[in-house]
Amino acid sequence: MIVLPELDVRQLASPMGRASPLTKLAVGLAWLAGLVATTDPRPTVVLLVAGVAAATGLGRVPVGRFARAWLPFVVAAGGVVLVNTVFGAANADAAARVILEGGPLRVTEPALATGLVLGLRILAIAGVGVAFAQTTEATALADALVQQARLPDRFAYGALAAYQAVPRLSLDLVTLREARRTRGLGRGWSAGLLLALLVLALRHAERLALAMDARGFDAGIPRSRFRPVRRRREDALIAALGAAALAVAILAAR
Repeated sequence: MIVLPELDVRQLASPMGRASPLTKLAVGLAWLAGLVATTDPRPTVVLLVAGVAAATGLGRVPVGRFARAWLPFVVAAGGVVLVNTVFGAANADAAARVILEGGPLRVTEPALATGLVLGLRILAIAGVGVAFAQTTEATALADALVQQARLPDRFAYGALAAYQAVPRLSLDLVTLREARRTRGLGRGWSAGLLLALLVLALRHAERLALAMDARGFDAGIPRSRFRPVRRRREDALIAALGAAALAVAILAAR
């Protein structure tokens, strides 16, 4: 069953939890641009360490919880390193320094370096993403997008409702599989099961659209805000530390 992560009170009360989601999103996008613009491993290591430190320090995310959320990306990064090291185009370069050779296998130093850089990049991006997800409520993100980024209410809160509907689809899938088993059709996957799940998803979406229309979303009428989003001192702190970490990473490349 799919369950959305519930944030602890300590995480929401942390400096990262109190900062605006748009501030954290801007810092993450700036870091992402810095990672994409370089192939040097040193900036990647700097931002990787900074992301982990921000999550566990400023975000007060328990190390075990961070590690569990980060683990799938660690596995993915290991696969990227292995594939790019073994099957990298640099292995065909006769002038490259050979690290490992045996039969058809030939691993060169440039191929290994490329694989390590890509793996570290995945870990750094995943670390920033986990830090953002573990300190940001989905509702707060939608409020910030509407009030600060000036996105339409219908788009932002529709996306929020779709995100919160994911566990419902999981429950629908369980119900459909149990119903098929009761009728003696088995519990395996089939085209009919996927079609029924699609029909239920469309019905949920239709009810959601009607509910949003009934509440006047995107009707051109000024709306009051139950949770006003304001700039805080934590925003300046997060922005300053994020810019400092990015500057250190750029200097490390030089």
